[in-house]
Amino acid sequence: MRALLLALLLALTPVAASAVQPDEVLKDPALEGRAREISKDLRCLVCQNQSIDDSNAPLARDLRVLVRERLTAGDSNQQVLSFVTDRYGDYVLLRPPFKATTLFLWIGPFVILAIGGVVTALYLRGRKGIAVAAGGDTAPLTEDERRRLDALLRKDKA
Repeated sequence: MRALLLALLLALTPVAASAVQPDEVLKDPALEGRAREISKDLRCLVCQNQSIDDSNAPLARDLRVLVRERLTAGDSNQQVLSFVTDRYGDYVLLRPPFKATTLFLWIGPFVILAIGGVVTALYLRGRKGIAVAAGGDTAPLTEDERRRLDALLRKDKA
């Protein structure tokens, strides 16, 4: 039983995905580490929700090669990121900077959440009004109604 639970746990554990091909890997481990660090911050423009380090798309491979070429040429990490963003825009960054052109990316989710809250509140307020109009505040049963209800309940039990 323990072996089955362990196998299930291992199957559900996310595996570190990497699309880097062996021919892309740099000989210098320090440069390769920097390349992997940069690649994890760059968005695959085809997949859009993966880093270029995780994507198998041809464009992601081209970007990984470009990053390694720039590092080999002596660029710093920031220079590589600047080169790529100058070429593809801030959208290529998985964590775009907070500035006027990316303002909606940062504030948009909160605006949508606020709109959803207002719509939900209005909907619930409208439902409460409907419940009251439909007899939400009902008067207690009369004696005649109580006798009929008791008779129906006894009849169902029999």
